[in-house]
Order: sequence, then C-alpha cells, then structure tokens
Amino acid sequence: MDNMYFGNMSRSDMMKRIKELEFAVIELNIYLDNHPMNQQALMDFNKFTKELMALKEKYEEKYGMLTNFGYSQSQYPWTWVNEPWPWESGE
Repeated sequence: MDNMYFGNMSRSDMMKRIKELEFAVIELNIYLDNHPMNQQALMDFNKFTKELMALKEKYEEKYGMLTNFGYSQSQYPWTWVNEPWPWESGE
C-alpha cells in the first residue's frame, strides 16, 4: 500500500490496520520459525512488515508516537503523556 492510501484513512482505521498487520506478522513469524523454507510465507511476512512499518510511520507523523523508550521519535514539544495511549482507544 502506498502513502496515498494511508492519507485517506481515519485515525481509528489506521490503528485498526496496524493491529491487523501486527497480528499477521507475529503469526507469520511463528509459522516461519517452524517452516523456514516456505518462500510464500516469507514473501507475505516481508510484504506485511513493509506495510506495517510505512503505516506506523504515517500514523506517527499525523498523531504522534505509538510507543516510547526509543522505538519512536517525538516532535517538539514532548506529547507522549498528552495523547490517548494506543491501548486507551476503547476499541
């Protein structure tokens, strides 16, 4: 998916897609641990990982950090404590 697609998504849609992609890459990671020669699974893992990384970057540009402790950069001023935290969205 390209950034044009991400730009049309609402905040909650972006967060929902991030959760879906995280689930997919975790499951594929576990599968690949047991089936390392499965080329299609590896291609899917890489495709979903690329989309996930791009979507997280776009989300953070628009709404701020998803995680802290060095996993994301922050713009000035520090706003981590001002935003609803990802797990507080009520979804």
